[in-house]
Amino acid sequence: MVDLKGLTIDLRANEPGNSAAFADLFYQRLQKSLNSGQPLGLDLSYALIQGDLNFSRLSLRVPAYGGLSLPALDAFNREFQPLLSKDVLSEARPMLGSVAGAPMSSPPGALARSLLIQAQPAQLDRFVFRGPLLLVQTCFNGETTATDTYFLSRVEATQAIFTQQTRWRGARFARSANFSQGQFQQESSFRSALFARSAQFNQASFSGFANWQGSTFHQNASFARADFQAATFGRSRWQTNADFDQANFHGTVSFQKSRFDQALFLTDAQFEAPVSFRQAQFQQPLSLRGAHILSQLDFGDARFAKATTINVTDLDFSAEAAKILGSPGQIGRVFSVPALANNETVLRSLVRNFRLLEQISDANQLEYTTERLRLAQIQRQIFGVSLNQARSDQLVRLGLRSEQARAVIARRQDQPFVSPADLLGLDEIDLATYLKVRDRITTQPTNWLSRAQRLVRWLLLAGLLTLSHYGTNVGLTFSVGLIAMTLFALVFWLSDRYRRRVPTPIVPTRAETVAMAISGVGMLILSLSILSQNTHHPARTLAAVLLVVLPVPGALLVRLYQQGRYHDLMDRSYFVENGALRQIQVLIARLPVIPKYPFYRDRYTPLLADQRWNWLNYYDFSFNNWFKFGFNDIRLRDRAVPGLISALAWYQWSLGTVYIALLLWTLSRTIPGLNLLLYF
Repeated sequence: MVDLKGLTIDLRANEPGNSAAFADLFYQRLQKSLNSGQPLGLDLSYALIQGDLNFSRLSLRVPAYGGLSLPALDAFNREFQPLLSKDVLSEARPMLGSVAGAPMSSPPGALARSLLIQAQPAQLDRFVFRGPLLLVQTCFNGETTATDTYFLSRVEATQAIFTQQTRWRGARFARSANFSQGQFQQESSFRSALFARSAQFNQASFSGFANWQGSTFHQNASFARADFQAATFGRSRWQTNADFDQANFHGTVSFQKSRFDQALFLTDAQFEAPVSFRQAQFQQPLSLRGAHILSQLDFGDARFAKATTINVTDLDFSAEAAKILGSPGQIGRVFSVPALANNETVLRSLVRNFRLLEQISDANQLEYTTERLRLAQIQRQIFGVSLNQARSDQLVRLGLRSEQARAVIARRQDQPFVSPADLLGLDEIDLATYLKVRDRITTQPTNWLSRAQRLVRWLLLAGLLTLSHYGTNVGLTFSVGLIAMTLFALVFWLSDRYRRRVPTPIVPTRAETVAMAISGVGMLILSLSILSQNTHHPARTLAAVLLVVLPVPGALLVRLYQQGRYHDLMDRSYFVENGALRQIQVLIARLPVIPKYPFYRDRYTPLLADQRWNWLNYYDFSFNNWFKFGFNDIRLRDRAVPGLISALAWYQWSLGTVYIALLLWTLSRTIPGLNLLLYF
């Protein structure tokens, strides 16, 4: 180690008593000492550097073509220097047919290689600093330059002060680089720098513009509690976790087109000016937990890997004072919070933000997320153990130890629990225990009446979430209606056309049976395809539809065929058609049974069972009953109709009334203009 610790080194040539010869002699003698024989390190800790300092002039110059070979440098280049991407070759191949003078039959690989060779820049000499570099509390009063320099050993620059511009552009750090608590008082550039090991900039202060564009971090990079006036990290690459915990960004900052292979932590970070993540790529979750957004946060055209989320727990954000931007229809899906408690205001602010931006689908997606969390909260209130009521043995069965259960009981006697997180205030409860039991505990008092009320609320909310994503998915709601309408049409056709086999058979023809079976299967396949495209749990939604639609009609049909049918007008259809009216009409107020007034009875004629297209009438009746919309007015006749069949028609009509309200509510929440009219 060359020890220059605590010295004042004046490299200014224009100061009285200084000359350029001193600076040249300083570089020559120090460069020779550092690089002759065994490489030495340089310790400038606590030193004061007057004038400009160029680390390249202290480094070993490695010619580009022969003459000197360093095994450590060669190993570093083989491991970390970017190799030629296959994407470049794929981009060059489409050009083969358009290159002047290039025959289409020429070998694509040869021509692509020739194009790529022409685009490669000339290889330059490299500057290598082989030993450790210690700059602890060093003060640089001039410009600092380490452009395109390889640092093969560690760089320790904690609490270093750079009063003038500093350039580390294209620097390569083979070992750890620690600039924690450093002060960069003017513009600093780490553009295209490469950090092979950990990069520490904790509590660093960047008073000038900080340029990190195109930098690559192969291991952990930490900027915790760093302070940025303005910065750009555009096109940077983070192969492990990127930590900006409690960082402050006073000016604009850009992460445009950056790639994060692991998690990005912006916990408790503060953004006072616009920040851009446009076209960035996120392979792992991003944490905005407790962050403060005072201006604009832009995720436009950002790409999120599957299951990648943005944690916005305790986010400090006001839709009136700031904005969060993102690709419509996508950004709303990636926000997440672990629980609704203490985060309802955050979600409401995000919903309002996207409504103001007229991104209705994202606002609805966040409301859907909110209600899913509310469903889980209600479920915990129904089946969970109340911390303010549970006995000691119940707490032990929950997963607590005996001493922990006693601590809980003692705590609630002095002060009741308000939130499940209050458990962490007990010395006996650690984080692992809390995470194990938090989904099974509640603080609200419970009894049978309150649990029954919450169970009804849970069923209603679960139905809205399952059948319509809480009014945010028209495709899902429409597919549910198609499935129900088809099943009821099959039930009505069966009950009307298949009556008895003895003594006189009243059964449908084979052609009609085949037509009904093919049409029913086709409608169900179409409905299920729409359903699968609009929900992540199609089996759960289908089960909910079948649970509502099938049990009652199934029980009525079984009872109908058990007791048989003995009534007048046995050879006529139960369904009649209004022959005086054939037009598009809304049938919300229409009842499924014709009026009893004889004048109306004359206008309705029974369905013609001998017509090949008669099976379509059952779909028409079911469509009218369910969607309250149709062309023909088909109803149930008022005479000689078994009560079970009337019950079937009224049951579908009642469900259809509830469904049409759900459909209209969903449409009102998803149509942008109408949505804004309702919510503002």
